Amino acid sequence: MKTAVIGAGVMGAGIAQVFAQAGHSVILYDVNPDSVHKALGLIEKNLNKGIELGKVSVEDKSACLSNISTTDSLISIQADLIIEAIVERLDVKVELFKTLAANNAPDCILATNTSSIPITQIAAAIPNPERVVGIHFFNPAHLMKLVEIVSGAHTNDSVAQRAYDFAAKLGKTPIMAKDAPGFIVNRVARHYYVEGLKTLEEKVANFDAIDRLLESSGFRMGPFRLMDLIGVETNFSVTESMYNLFYQDGKFRPSRIQKQKVDAGHFGRKTGKGFYTYNT
Repeated sequence: MKTAVIGAGVMGAGIAQVFAQAGHSVILYDVNPDSVHKALGLIEKNLNKGIELGKVSVEDKSACLSNISTTDSLISIQADLIIEAIVERLDVKVELFKTLAANNAPDCILATNTSSIPITQIAAAIPNPERVVGIHFFNPAHLMKLVEIVSGAHTNDSVAQRAYDFAAKLGKTPIMAKDAPGFIVNRVARHYYVEGLKTLEEKVANFDAIDRLLESSGFRMGPFRLMDLIGVETNFSVTESMYNLFYQDGKFRPSRIQKQKVDAGHFGRKTGKGFYTYNT
């Protein structure tokens, strides 16, 4: 299957790597050429780590990289399945899909990696909305097994099944989900972050202590370390979206502390500073 990934950030790079490692031809696009260059470097770094761990061979690395091509022309992209991993804004995603729909066959699957924006809202203004589906990977995409396949009100059952089967062939563990705010994982997990931030706001403990407490209770990462990994700005955007989708239900209220981090550009690992400081 010929695939394309729109958005060459951490998630887009990870998704492109997963597709390419499974033997699919992948076109990687980003509006910023520097992002594409960084994405290719990140993919190579991931593959080198896999070689060190004995999970990837040198031949596997070469084959993966050869399956990835890049472009700076959105209108030239034609594929059987196109997935976007861009900014969490409904208007931007809709405009992107309108452009892709105009230049691809009616049966091209248009997939979104959105964490919280309803698939129904994205598909509503797109020609042939029945081919719009959520394929939600989790960070880091090349390691995390779970993938949510989300059907909107328009999504054809056969399209959702094709997306499910495709994810399974990637070696992932797909699950079918309905088009509800946050789908399954982000709805359940949102309070892991929200309550951690409230505990910090109320000065019950500092962020490092909260992380250590939860990690000692069995969680692999505390909420602040995990937000830094995901991207503080991405996590905040999802919380803000869910807060609005649940009509300002107080239990989803975004944190002022997190908003300040976003305003300062402290996005976590990707910028070298979030709640923690990292060597970049």
